[in-house]
Amino acid sequence: MAEHLLEVRNLSVQFHTATGTVQAVRNISWHLDRGETLAILGESGSGKSVSASTIMNLLDMPPAEITSGEILFAGQDLLKMTDDARKRINGKRIAMVFQDPLSHLNPVYTVGWQIVEVMRIHGVDADAARARALELLKRVGLPSPETAMGKYPHQFSGGQRQRLMIAMALAMKPDIVIADEPTTALDVTVQAEVLALLGELQKETGMGLLLITHDLGVVAEIADRVVVMNSGEIVETGTPDEVYHNPRHPYTKKLISAAPGQGEMHEPVATGEPLLKVENLYKTYGAFHALKGVSFNLMPGETMAVVGESGSGKSTLARALLRLEDADSGKALWKGRDLLTMPKKELYSLRRQLQMVFQDPTQSLNPRMSVYQLISEAWVIHPEILPKNKWRARVEELLLQVGLSASHADRYPHQFSGGQRQRIAIARALALEPELIVCDEAVSALDVSIQAQVIALLDKLRRELGIAFIFIAHDLPVVRDFADHVMVMKSGELVESGTVRQIFENPREDYTRRLLDAGLDPDPHIQAQRREKRLQHA
Repeated sequence: MAEHLLEVRNLSVQFHTATGTVQAVRNISWHLDRGETLAILGESGSGKSVSASTIMNLLDMPPAEITSGEILFAGQDLLKMTDDARKRINGKRIAMVFQDPLSHLNPVYTVGWQIVEVMRIHGVDADAARARALELLKRVGLPSPETAMGKYPHQFSGGQRQRLMIAMALAMKPDIVIADEPTTALDVTVQAEVLALLGELQKETGMGLLLITHDLGVVAEIADRVVVMNSGEIVETGTPDEVYHNPRHPYTKKLISAAPGQGEMHEPVATGEPLLKVENLYKTYGAFHALKGVSFNLMPGETMAVVGESGSGKSTLARALLRLEDADSGKALWKGRDLLTMPKKELYSLRRQLQMVFQDPTQSLNPRMSVYQLISEAWVIHPEILPKNKWRARVEELLLQVGLSASHADRYPHQFSGGQRQRIAIARALALEPELIVCDEAVSALDVSIQAQVIALLDKLRRELGIAFIFIAHDLPVVRDFADHVMVMKSGELVESGTVRQIFENPREDYTRRLLDAGLDPDPHIQAQRREKRLQHA
């Protein structure tokens, strides 16, 4: 039988920590063939990324230790190679696209220099490397490749940075590309474009694609086979169709049942005076118009979802409402009082009523503070909420509410996964018992089952405490499950708004229809139909 392009046999990896040994990967085996897309599906802590890091020789040892197994590439065991031999393979024959491109692109060098450097390290002539870099930037769909070569990473959008990472990974025409959650933070249309691009490039080059994801929709869209991991072990394998329609393992069944977009749509019931009334909000940055006369009403206990692509003005709207940035003009009437002109002292006392959960918890959580300090800080600033002798019990209660353990209170942010850090940020917002929480892509990085738990938690808080939400999201199935009303934004303008049912079942605007069509469904049959529909319209 012909050998596989890449084969992992009986791999086990453990980490030695201050609190004991953690078995991250337990005796796993799988293979990848040329021209094939293998998806490794699982939640945070399942061992997906550890497996990929082991292939790329990116594990720090110690604390990591490979206790058993082989990783066979081109007939050779990567684990028995010298570091120099691995370096000659990494980037050239096996390349990786990381989850967070901003963390993996050097901010002080132009992107052109960085792509050229990949090739220069492997001995490509400078002129040939530059020509290849230009060709790659054009191929991955970046506008004005010549100009793009001279720009820095911060000058690109999230989707464009991910395309740059793909260009860098493909520079040496590798046999294998490992894509670790390559579309997690991307808008639906950009996500569809990036996945289509990976598929096209795979057909052109015949590379094997190893896709690490927690998103069943991504698996349905692009995978040929899927390996489901839980707690470091493989619990199920098969085609996406087999795994979705005939799951055998309870964990796989749990993942599928937690996929968003399957529940009943909310029917708005709020009546009376608006909690928040926004009128003609404008915001410009130089010549760029970020908000163009946005107006809407938010009722008490209501969830208003704000959807749209990157650059549509969603986050600018949220920051302007909370006075994190000053709007140029307009009104934001909170119970009749204008937040935009309110004196700072008055605004300070209102802060506990208006909370925000940011998209990136790594930046919003102080790395020097423990989880206990981060959550209880709210009561230091507003001591009237809770006496100090009850802080500990309330912190532990909040951690349990967001799906964490009471024992996590004494840990620090770096000791948690991205999804766990977001849950800490949500617990921190809840500590002040606010009347409005603005969630800026607050669940986009969470695993499906944790996402379902957090959405259920937010929904419960809305029903029990009457909390209203402004819910900024690119994940339309989550919006469908959680929101009462939807605002669709494009280029700073409100192009369409209505109830969830109106937007999802009878959208008026082509832009809204395009957003809905670009969404990924976890059912491979439905996703195949959507893919066919997109191809017909292309």
